[in-house]
Amino acid sequence: MARETQKIVVVGLGYIGLPTASMLATKGHTVLGVDVNEAAVNTINSGRIHIIEPDLDILVRSAVNSGNLRASTVPEEGDTFILAVPTPFKEENGNPKAPDLSYVETATRAIAPYVREDNLVILESTSPVGTTQFIQQIIESMRPELKGKVHFAHCPERVLPGHILRELVDNDRIIGGTSKMALTKAKALYKTFCNGAILETDSRTAELSKLVENSFRDVNIAFANELSVVCDRLGISVWETIGLANRHPRVNILQPGPGVGGHCIAVDPWFIVASAPDEARLIRTAREVNDAKPHWVIEKVRAKAERFRTPVIGCLGLTFKANIDDMRESPSMDIVQMLMASNIGTVMACDPNVAAEKVPFPLHDLKDVIRQADILLLLVDHEEFLEIDPQIVKDKVVIDTKGVLR
Repeated sequence: MARETQKIVVVGLGYIGLPTASMLATKGHTVLGVDVNEAAVNTINSGRIHIIEPDLDILVRSAVNSGNLRASTVPEEGDTFILAVPTPFKEENGNPKAPDLSYVETATRAIAPYVREDNLVILESTSPVGTTQFIQQIIESMRPELKGKVHFAHCPERVLPGHILRELVDNDRIIGGTSKMALTKAKALYKTFCNGAILETDSRTAELSKLVENSFRDVNIAFANELSVVCDRLGISVWETIGLANRHPRVNILQPGPGVGGHCIAVDPWFIVASAPDEARLIRTAREVNDAKPHWVIEKVRAKAERFRTPVIGCLGLTFKANIDDMRESPSMDIVQMLMASNIGTVMACDPNVAAEKVPFPLHDLKDVIRQADILLLLVDHEEFLEIDPQIVKDKVVIDTKGVLR
């Protein structure tokens, strides 16, 4: 049985690892956060944060000042190891969307020398089915004396960027163990900070459940995005159409946008497709619909640009959703970069949540973009953009992918 307080090693200090490490530290656990980014490690050890998330700065400062949280580039021995590293795509056998488990493997190999008998190893990274068993095989191959003596579980994160701290505590949590003892230990740990229900299953079912959650959302977003293209062809407002249809008591159509981004919804469905390519037909089609939407937006801009000799295209928003700084798999970022490469016109990008050093092109002030743009392309519904007076842009060509400037 897990002790009430533990020494916990969290590998990966990004949008999931850092909030989790900080939350555990404020609950009395001794936490070592590990990351390959030395600048991020130094920032955290000074009580500051390197990512934007509401109230995370307060939590990290409290955790560091308590002495329960510190960061390092090297793991140490502990009672529990939590892996919260990226699981992106890679090219494999002609498939550009194959799961890339290199970060998971590297993190697993990094902790293997420090793992001891009766330790718990938790994979939080959203992963293809079988990944928890994969890390178990790695550790047992590197440390054969520990075979059958270390416990493994998959506890997928289920939080929404912009609301991570609240959802980390309040959301129900799935725990998939490779053994009964793994379930017991993981449940005891998460109960120290989770108010939501703890749902127990095996590791493979837990892995698929997380992929299914995001694939469900992706399929529904694809319906909205496809509907926006249909409405555009018919000369009908998609926003009004959805608003009217949603008045039916059993209809709840989501809102369309320029595509789908973020590390979860834009990625996870492909993990299911990779595992069952012949069976996951609807999931694959939804991904293709959503992946095609940025190209449709580009063509809309291209068509409007033909009326200008040298148009200035103002692009509002780079992140994958509103009011955060996260640009992972962002369709808005892809659109801006494709526009710049296409030479359709001069592109001026604006995002109040993104630091200038995080993008490879200049960022501009919102007022300057509105004043100079011939075409205004709204890609993200940041709160700053919601305040734009429609009268100020009434003489512009406006392409609004989020229905903000209607």
